[in-house]
Amino acid sequence: MNLYNQFTQECRTEIALMGRDEKLNELSLQWANHANARKYSYHFEWQGRPIIQYPQDMVAMQELVWSIKPDLIIETGIAHGGSLIFSASMLALLDMYDAIEAGEKLDPKTSRRKALGIDIDIRTHNRAAIEAHPMASRIQMIQGSSIAPEIVEQVRAIAANYSRVLVCLDSNHTHDHVLAELHAYAPLASKESYCVVFDTVIEDMPKEMFPDRPWGPGNNPKTAVWEYLKTHSEFEIDKSIQNKLLITVAPDGYLKRIR
Repeated sequence: MNLYNQFTQECRTEIALMGRDEKLNELSLQWANHANARKYSYHFEWQGRPIIQYPQDMVAMQELVWSIKPDLIIETGIAHGGSLIFSASMLALLDMYDAIEAGEKLDPKTSRRKALGIDIDIRTHNRAAIEAHPMASRIQMIQGSSIAPEIVEQVRAIAANYSRVLVCLDSNHTHDHVLAELHAYAPLASKESYCVVFDTVIEDMPKEMFPDRPWGPGNNPKTAVWEYLKTHSEFEIDKSIQNKLLITVAPDGYLKRIR
């Protein structure tokens, strides 16, 4: 075993121990609940656009993109566009690595890889900022409900042209909506890739955190994930990711397609 493999094996052992450490996990959740009261995830940007994610999940997504090397990333929910630009920039890095390894010149504005975002309401100022961003050539946006049949069909038609697909669900957080998104988009994730369902942490948060929202404990992305997995054994929860992060918006949300 070389030194790198030895190091990663030691990390896997420690990560498993962290996952079984009840006190550590409880402290992590307590911290997250206190931080969320101050809208912690709202305070970060990626390349000049608000991303509304935990830094820990951003690192996890980078690791997934590197290991999967997708040519298409599908995201429901666009908001300010930070996450979509993050995905596009990760794809741009893959293009650069490919060019370096092949010894070829790279046109930075031309790529077969794409970040595809769907949102029911892409606000004019957000669309303008995304379209003006240097990563815009790798981004495509569709406006409409992510669970509307015509939108789902449009996304499936685009995905048919790609072989390695990563899916991220982060729009309306009610159980029924996320379950419908899972049925629509999880099958597009390629084998050994992931369907990442964000904000499953809502299940573990106090109900008073959502006084003006239709979602909350008992009605959220995590309950949708649990329901979906009852009949979809081609996916499994990759617990190693949440065990490693400890602080994440997506506990039980990193779904790996195993067949």
